[in-house]
Amino acid sequence: MFGEQLKGNLDVLLLGILGQGPAHGYAIIARLRDRSGGAFDLPEGTVYPALHRLEKQRLIRSRWAETSGRRRRVYELSGAGADALIERTAEWRSFAAAVGAVLA
Repeated sequence: MFGEQLKGNLDVLLLGILGQGPAHGYAIIARLRDRSGGAFDLPEGTVYPALHRLEKQRLIRSRWAETSGRRRRVYELSGAGADALIERTAEWRSFAAAVGAVLA
């Protein structure tokens, strides 16, 4: 639904989801879908490369954990990721307000 708009915003959305607490990949996808009312129902092939990119940037970290009887990689914000989430959220709100003002 928001393909082009999502491209530049997926990272901040994932940081926002992980700002709610650690989660494995499927849970991240489900939280993103649920929190967006179904607007962001993304495939694994979109989400996992973004998670790996954020991990390389040291904005998130991952570890293996047992969840629901299965071994899964669990992702969480790093300190730098928490700072980036605050900064990017402020930038997004400012941008959205400016777009809203132009379109009003």
